[in-house]
Amino acid sequence: MKRNRVGEYSETIAGGEAVRAFVPAPLPPQPAVAMDGELLKALAEASAALGRLDGVAHIFPDKLLLIYSYVRKEAVLSSQIEGTQSSLSDLLLSEFEEVSGVPRHDTLEVSNCVAALDYGIGRIREGFPLSNRLFWEIHEILLSSGRGSQMLPGQYRNSQNWIGGSRPGNARFVPPPHTEVPNCMADLERFLNEDDKSLPSLVRAGLAHVQFETIHPFLDGNGRVGRILITLLLCADGVLQEPLLYLSLYFKQNRETYYELLNRTRQDGDWEAWLLFFLEGVVVIANKAFEAANQLNRLFREDRERISSGAKQRANSALRIHETLMERPLVSLPYACEKTNLTFRTAAKAMEALISLGIAEEVTGRARNRLFVYRKYVDTLNEET
Repeated sequence: MKRNRVGEYSETIAGGEAVRAFVPAPLPPQPAVAMDGELLKALAEASAALGRLDGVAHIFPDKLLLIYSYVRKEAVLSSQIEGTQSSLSDLLLSEFEEVSGVPRHDTLEVSNCVAALDYGIGRIREGFPLSNRLFWEIHEILLSSGRGSQMLPGQYRNSQNWIGGSRPGNARFVPPPHTEVPNCMADLERFLNEDDKSLPSLVRAGLAHVQFETIHPFLDGNGRVGRILITLLLCADGVLQEPLLYLSLYFKQNRETYYELLNRTRQDGDWEAWLLFFLEGVVVIANKAFEAANQLNRLFREDRERISSGAKQRANSALRIHETLMERPLVSLPYACEKTNLTFRTAAKAMEALISLGIAEEVTGRARNRLFVYRKYVDTLNEET
């Protein structure tokens, strides 16, 4: 029965050699996904974990603090899967043009990933549908600069691509011929927007991610857009109010299993095995994100209490600087002055108070143009990146 779900192969010429390119069957799989037993249990656990994560933003003094940091964490992890060496610290440092020694190509790609996800979430909130047009717009932002900027940003590919191997003939997987991409993506768009929502949103997200990866419609950036699609669908369906799920960590940590299960959907039609893996990933990452959010909330509260216990005049200024570091965990003094309306002298003294408490740390070692990091905040976010 599962063999009926696998699509078909199309003979095509790529790189001067004949290859068999895979054209997936439209979603949803037929026969339908068997939502029972272990898979139904995994869905219930994933839904509960996602619900806890979605509610955690409401305990924060400002949920934008979480969104700012979690979007960047997902962008860093998603880009690392594609081979970048940039860390979250590199990304934060790169926001200050005067900083040297940061890997510019890598951080540029991560910055583009942040912008693409932010843009996609904004469009979804405007009521814009999950569509080919939205994929083009996101892709154009993703490849607007950096190493992929010559790979048709905002356009589906006009040639054959392949995954793994040195040429199409020895590739691990060959996606559909470019002539089939418009039809495949039209089918995916219909699935994403069909009125029948009998499949749970998490299942639809898991199915859609594989289908997008299988079609591989762009010359570059498919993995990043495919992972953004998961977040957009969950937000569009109201399962997540904010983009707090960074599944790229799970895919990165289980890379070989991830690729093996993608191929099993194509070769054997085993969507159930993939969905079980996907839902288990949602549970793992949602729980990690929930714990990290609570840890950050405790950190902010305890540090504010420590600051408040000091001399009142200096504590007031230090609390304002601390608030700025909560919003953006790496800042310069001019930036802190702009955000707090404190004079440079007052802001500098307040920052020194935070340093003496072990809250802030100067990271440049320079006398001028100094930068200060909220160390424990960044360390918490940096875990496993």
